[in-house]
Amino acid sequence: MNTSSPSAGAERTGGSSIRIGALVPLTRPGWVEAGHHLLAGLELAVREVNEAGGIAGRPLELVVRDTAADPRKATAAVDEWARLGMAAVVGEYHSVVARAAAVRADALGLPFLCSSAVLDALTDRPTEWVARLAPAQSHGWRIYADFLLGAGHSRIAVAADPSVYWASGARVLRDHLAPRGGTVLDLDLRALSPADVCDRLVDLRATALLLLVGHPEPAVPIVRSVRRDPRLAEIMIGAPAGQPEFAGWAESLGVDGAAIPFLRYLPERLGPLGARVGAALRERLAEAPSFVAFEGYDTIAVLAEVLRSHGTDRARIAESWPCVAVEGTRGTIRFSRTQGISVWQWQWAPVQVADRDPVQSDGFRIRHTG
Repeated sequence: MNTSSPSAGAERTGGSSIRIGALVPLTRPGWVEAGHHLLAGLELAVREVNEAGGIAGRPLELVVRDTAADPRKATAAVDEWARLGMAAVVGEYHSVVARAAAVRADALGLPFLCSSAVLDALTDRPTEWVARLAPAQSHGWRIYADFLLGAGHSRIAVAADPSVYWASGARVLRDHLAPRGGTVLDLDLRALSPADVCDRLVDLRATALLLLVGHPEPAVPIVRSVRRDPRLAEIMIGAPAGQPEFAGWAESLGVDGAAIPFLRYLPERLGPLGARVGAALRERLAEAPSFVAFEGYDTIAVLAEVLRSHGTDRARIAESWPCVAVEGTRGTIRFSRTQGISVWQWQWAPVQVADRDPVQSDGFRIRHTG
């Protein structure tokens, strides 16, 4: 999928459009719900910029490419956009895909503002060309580990699919928990059925099971199996990557999907801008917006300010990251260098551990903040 999205309000501006490439997972095996929320945020912000007169009278235009969670598609898109003279690239949700895009953007000298991916090592070397809004995985997942310890969990089983992203998350948890008395117990899903997972949890005397896996498979059958096993009535299930944030989780699991804590990047209470944008996103999506939709909106808010103040020259855009100070939906966004992070990083978006309320199926409870 490759679509061009000049938003409503462009007729109020003059001159040629400023074209922005947008990487979004819109088909499987990508996380389609996250992709739709990300795109909704991007498009809403572009529409508002254009309705306000654009950038020095020029409208913004999104050129959307569906990555389908495939790093090769992201790399091909960045190659094409570099040739076509795009001002910048934005978006992406999947960390492995965002990493491929970031590495290519760095090599080609194309500014990339990453919206939602969290993998620490987005590039192999420090780069001036890439900035990121989402908290790095090492930051957010340490907060999740602190939540686990505070809730009394020290024997934590981790069921993980094989991938760079899940392996990185498991390593963060292990490194943070071990010095504090926590033990991470690995479950090899390549050799275990959902029923086998239950048996292993009993044998290991685990008090928590973390799902570092895809949705709906294998997350849904594992949750159902654990919830129905009377031996595991007291075990906590967690999904730090955020699967329960989206409506598809509740539709797949019903009440079984409640009380499963996950990470989300929202403040406890939105300010006036966040509340206004949240209402507009809800109308656009016909459901409550996730934190990913807010990340999309904030991406364009930042990039629009950069374009207003520094123009469309790629080198000047890249030079502007440390000068940014933009009021976003979730706080003031500034980029800086962070130890162990190779890109310009917002330190930090607000982080909370939340879960779906067992009593109110469409409501969420905040369990921990960091």
